[in-house]
Amino acid sequence: MGVPKIQTVCGYGCGSSLLLRTNIQKIAKAHDIEIEAFCGDVNTCCANDCDVIFISRELGERIKDRAKVPVIEIDNFMDKKEVEEKTLAYLESRLD
Repeated sequence: MGVPKIQTVCGYGCGSSLLLRTNIQKIAKAHDIEIEAFCGDVNTCCANDCDVIFISRELGERIKDRAKVPVIEIDNFMDKKEVEEKTLAYLESRLD
């Protein structure tokens, strides 16, 4: 399947998406999983080439119907346990 391309999304692509991207990269590294992660904004994220979109629940509602890849909604970007659980669940699902 190759290295998963993970897009983290917020309103403008340079604030909370950067925090989320950094946390996902740390999680992947801690579990020795290679990923490619980048930030995007809510208005253009569905046009970007990626395997999955990580986004807040509020913004996820805006893109679910037009996204061509799985959309994983995060309730709290600061909740490292939630981010880790959802990140690892997605990465493990790619192994099936």
